[in-house]
Amino acid sequence: MTKRTINIILSSVGVLGFVALLWWMNTDPTREFTVNLEGADNRGEGNAFVQEVNIGEHFEEYASDYKELSETWTNFRGADYDNISKSPVKLLDKFPAEGPKILWSVELGEGHSGAAIYKGLAYVMDYDEEERADKLRCFSLIDGKEQWSRGYDVTVKRNHGMSRTIPAITEDYIVTIGPKCHVMCLDRETGDFRWGLDIVKEYGTEIPFWYTGQCPIIDNGVAILAAGGSEMMLAVDCATGEKLWETPNPHGWQMSHSSIVPFTFGGRKMYVYSAIGGMLGVAADGPDAGSVLWETNTWNHSVVAPSPVCLPDGKIFMTAGYGAGSMVLQLSESGGKFSIAPIDEYSPKDGLACEQQTPIYWNGFLFGILPKDGGALRNQLVCVNPADTKKVVWSSGKETRFGLGPFFMADNKLFILNDDGTLTIARPSTKEYIQLDQVKVIEDAHDAWAPFALADGYLLMRDSKTMVCIDLNI
Repeated sequence: MTKRTINIILSSVGVLGFVALLWWMNTDPTREFTVNLEGADNRGEGNAFVQEVNIGEHFEEYASDYKELSETWTNFRGADYDNISKSPVKLLDKFPAEGPKILWSVELGEGHSGAAIYKGLAYVMDYDEEERADKLRCFSLIDGKEQWSRGYDVTVKRNHGMSRTIPAITEDYIVTIGPKCHVMCLDRETGDFRWGLDIVKEYGTEIPFWYTGQCPIIDNGVAILAAGGSEMMLAVDCATGEKLWETPNPHGWQMSHSSIVPFTFGGRKMYVYSAIGGMLGVAADGPDAGSVLWETNTWNHSVVAPSPVCLPDGKIFMTAGYGAGSMVLQLSESGGKFSIAPIDEYSPKDGLACEQQTPIYWNGFLFGILPKDGGALRNQLVCVNPADTKKVVWSSGKETRFGLGPFFMADNKLFILNDDGTLTIARPSTKEYIQLDQVKVIEDAHDAWAPFALADGYLLMRDSKTMVCIDLNI
């Protein structure tokens, strides 16, 4: 290659480089970009964006034939809010060699919403990702045949699942809360729409991270809901949708994943709720219904999923995950006035604590599964005396550990579901852990966290995508 040729090539490269530099300096590489405004992705966090939702707009009927049964599981943790079935039906304590009798299974949208049951019909809140819609789905308990669904369009992005709540049911009504705090009231049997309420839009509520976990309750035909926005709590007439009372929220406490628990103490019925910011008791009846009877900010954690465990002597046991540990508070009454004060507080490795599920109070003792940061007893089922919740009476042992799944009692048996779909049956005892059987129920299960529902000997359980019905009748 001659010297002249080399000079020509170098000159050409220099000219091309100069042209490229001029183009780069005069071109805006962000001209196709858009500003990432809060709410533009339809998440709604911070309430900068609230999607207009026509609650209850869609209805589909599939079947009308089902076998009517006698028993119910009407809401989260059962009719008495204690996760103890009072059914006289005798249940298996050991599965046959061929395994559990699974009557049916159904695929659901990813989530952790459990079912409620009413006389042969099972109801579950679901999210249809393809249609982008919340749906309350009604199934025949015996054969799983879908009867109908009622729902509404709403954009919900997957965040460790979508739906997390359990409907509340009476003979006449169903009340649901969707992932983004949309409340829907329907006719229980037909699914006819009665009224809807957008809590975020009406009260400026901040949607909890991982979406709504609060399960509604119905008390004497009235829906009781925790708003955690401009108002703390409210009561809505199921028949008319009329708001009967609202509880002010001067502290700005926010909605948690915990649920409201009815409690009668000191001659007063109240609704106890653990919010983000503190906890309170609200008068449930009388001329001052909806007013605050007591409140405290001593229990204040950023993530609270378990519900308050209210004990007969006025003690209230509170626990939460993410290192929060537990607190025992004492509620007192004098001359119609209430006061509350903490009497013990500790880290999860120092006593009974639970991450996601609510402990069970049975025969004067508390039962729960320790979280993963529970020290040497992590993920074990433990029993404690409420007089000293830091002293473990017994544990299930280092070879028998569980996850974040549900546990409840029925027919003097304790049923525990592990994250991987393994069901354990134990004999409840205040002396020792007594395991009766253990079997895999849901194959390839993932995050089997939804609470149980039981009626007429039929147990409903699910993992993140599949719900199954097991026949536990002897």
